[in-house]
Amino acid sequence: MKEPIEKINMGKNKRRIKYICCSISGFIVTVLLIHVISMLTLDRCMEYKEVSFHSAKISAEMNGYKIAFISDTHKMTAQELKEVVSELNKLAPDLLILGGDFPSAGEEPMRSMEVLSKTVTTDGIYGVEGNHDKHIKLFEAMEQYSIQPLSNNGVHIRESFYLAGVEDLWNRNPDIKKATEGALENDFVLLVAHNPDISMLQSTEKIDLILSGHTHGGQITLFGIWAPYFTLRKSITKYGQRFMSGWAESRDGVPVYVSKGTGYFSHIPRVFARPQVILITLLSD
Repeated sequence: MKEPIEKINMGKNKRRIKYICCSISGFIVTVLLIHVISMLTLDRCMEYKEVSFHSAKISAEMNGYKIAFISDTHKMTAQELKEVVSELNKLAPDLLILGGDFPSAGEEPMRSMEVLSKTVTTDGIYGVEGNHDKHIKLFEAMEQYSIQPLSNNGVHIRESFYLAGVEDLWNRNPDIKKATEGALENDFVLLVAHNPDISMLQSTEKIDLILSGHTHGGQITLFGIWAPYFTLRKSITKYGQRFMSGWAESRDGVPVYVSKGTGYFSHIPRVFARPQVILITLLSD
C-alpha cells in the first residue's frame, strides 16, 4: 500500500532541513577552524608592511624618505624586540617613530628602550606615550637611550618636515594645537597620536598625516574584516570600524594610518589581526 503523499512530503522536508542544518554546522566549524589555524600560525608572525604616502608638501629632497613605525609592543620580550630591530636595520629607515604602549612592568620600559635604541636611523628615534604607559617612567627611559619623547610638542626633523606628538587621550590631555604650534606654513606636518580617536575630537587642519596604534587591528576579527568585540563594545574606539587598521580619515579629512600594533596584549590572542611594523615611504607629488 502506498504512503499518503503528505507523509512522503513530510519525510522529504525533514531530510532537507537536516541537510541544511548539517551544511550550516559544517560551514561554522570550517570558519572556526580557519580562524584557529590563523591564530596559531600567521597571527604570530611579524609583518613588515610597506605603504606609500604622496603629498605636494613633501620636498624633492625628501622624496623616498622612509619612516618606520612601531606601536603597542606590550608583552614582547627583549629578544623579540631585538629581532624587530635586526630586521629594521636591514631596511635602513631614515626615522623611527614609537607609538606608545610598551612593556611597563618593573624595569621593562628601560629594557625596551635600550633595545629599540639600537635601530640605526638617519634622523633619530622619537616616541609618544600610550594608555598603558606611565609617561614619566617611559620618558626617562627614552631620554636615557637618546630617544626623544613627544608630549604635546614637536620638532623640525629636517627643513620643511615637522614631527609632532601628543599626550595619551585616556590618561592625560592631548593638545594638537599646542603640539603643532612650531610648524611653519609650508611644512609637511606629521602627527603621532597613540589613540586615533583624538583626530575626531580636535582640529587636524594643520596636519598632513597622522600615525596611530591602540586598536590592535580589532585583536579578534572575522577574516580581518569585522572586529565584533572591540567595535560593538566601543571600549577601545568610539568610532566603530573607522580606526580598526590601515587608512582612515580624521574629522577634517586628514589621512590617518592606524597600525595593528607590533606586540600582543595579555592573554588575548590575535585572530586575523597580524602584528606589524609599518614602513612608510614619503613621496613628493
